[in-house]
Amino acid sequence: MKYIFPKNFEWGVGTSAYQIEGAWNEDGKGESIWDKFCHEGGHILNGDTGDVACDHYHRYEKDIEIMKKMGIKSYRFSISWTRIFPKGYGRPNIKGLIFYKKLVRKLLELGIKPMACLYHFDLPHALQKKDGWANRNIEKYFEKYAKFIFKELSLVPKWVTINEPFSIVNNGYIKGDCAPGFKNMKQAIQVMHNLLISHGKAVKAYKEMDLDGEIGIELNLTPIYPHRKEDECVVEIADDFRNKWFLNPIMKGEYPSNLLKIFQEKWNAPTIKKNDLDIMSTPIDFLGINYYSRYLIEIDKNNILGFKRINPKDCEYTSMGWEIYHKGLYDILLRLKKEFKKIPIYITESGAAFSDKLEKDRVHDKKRIKYLSEEIKKAYEALKCGVNLKGYYIWSLMDNFEWSFGYSKRFGLIYIDYKTQQRIWKDSAYFYKNVIKNNGII
Repeated sequence: MKYIFPKNFEWGVGTSAYQIEGAWNEDGKGESIWDKFCHEGGHILNGDTGDVACDHYHRYEKDIEIMKKMGIKSYRFSISWTRIFPKGYGRPNIKGLIFYKKLVRKLLELGIKPMACLYHFDLPHALQKKDGWANRNIEKYFEKYAKFIFKELSLVPKWVTINEPFSIVNNGYIKGDCAPGFKNMKQAIQVMHNLLISHGKAVKAYKEMDLDGEIGIELNLTPIYPHRKEDECVVEIADDFRNKWFLNPIMKGEYPSNLLKIFQEKWNAPTIKKNDLDIMSTPIDFLGINYYSRYLIEIDKNNILGFKRINPKDCEYTSMGWEIYHKGLYDILLRLKKEFKKIPIYITESGAAFSDKLEKDRVHDKKRIKYLSEEIKKAYEALKCGVNLKGYYIWSLMDNFEWSFGYSKRFGLIYIDYKTQQRIWKDSAYFYKNVIKNNGII
C-alpha cells in the first residue's frame, strides 16, 4: 500500500535552542535556568551541560545545508530568550538578534519555511529570581519579548508561543528533575495558569500587529487508557490533568471543572482574574501536537490525583523507557477532529531515542526507521479519516542535549560526534529524504 500525502504537506524537523546552540555565554547572551541548573551540578547525567551542545550557534549554515540536502520543507526551531534579552527584559542584545535574523534569512534563501518557537524551556535566570513562571507578572515580560521578536523576525511565516506547557510544569515544578527543579504542587498549578495567560497574550499581540503569518502552540498530548476495567473510573481525571487542563482553556475558554475543583480545594490555586480565560482562548491559527507514547493508567490511592501511569509488559520501548504505541497517535488525532472540528494540526514532534552506534561512518538505525514509518502511516490514516493534518515534524534533526539525560540519549536523524562536532547521516536520514521526495511512503 502507498501512503501518499496531499500536495504542500509540510515535512519538517525540529530542534530547540538550549539543546543544540551551545555558545551559552557568547555575544552578550544571558544565563538561563538551564544554564544555572546544569552548572549547579548533581542534576544532569554524567555532569553534562548545554555549554557547547551541537555548536549550532557557529555551525548553523552547515546544518541548514544538511536540511536542504535532505529535502526538508520546514524547520521548527526555538529562540533563546536570553540571547535577545539577557535578563528577560530591558535593552535587547543586538548580536543575539542578528544570529536569528541570519538563520531565518538562510532558511528562506534555501526554500525552507521557518517555524519559530518563542519558548522551549529556557527561561532567563534573572526572571526566575523574580519567581519565574510562578509570578503573574511573567505575562508582561513574555508579551514584550514576543512583540519585539514578532517585529524583528516578521518574515517568519509560522510561530509557536510555548512548547509543551505540561512538561514545563510536570518536570520543572512537580517531579523537579528539570529546571528550575521544584517540587511544589501549589506553585505548579499557578505556573500552568500563568503559562496559558502568557500564551494568550502573545497570540493577541501577534493578531493586533496584523502580521502576515500564523500562530499556535505545541501541546504534548497523549491518549489515556485504563489498564483494567476497574481503572476506568480514573481515566477522566487523568485526561483532565494530562490533556484538558491545556486544551480546554485554549480551545474552549474553560478549565475542566472537576480538576479545577480539586486544585482549588486542595491547594487554593490557581488564582484566576477576570478575563483570564478570554485571553487564554484568543483564537489560534493551528495546533501543534507532540506525541511519543500513550498513558496506560491504573488506580493509585496514594497518588495525589488517584492514578498512576504503568509500563505494560511484553511491549517494545525506546531507550527513554517510553512504550512504542503507534495507535495512540491516530487516536489523539481523531479525538482532536471530533472535539475541535477543522482546526489545522501539525505533528510538531514525533521521534524516538535508540542506542545508535557509529560503525565505519554509518549508523544503521533500523529501529528508528521502523518507528518513523509506522508513525507516518498512522498520520496518513488519520488524514484519510478527515483530520486537518498539515505537516509532520521529526524530533530531532540531530542528536542533542536531552535535558536531565545529558548526551546519553540520541533522537536525531543526524549523528553528532560531540568530540569533533562531525555531522553523520544515519540511515533514518536517508529514509526521511525518500519520504519527502515521494511525499509519503511507497
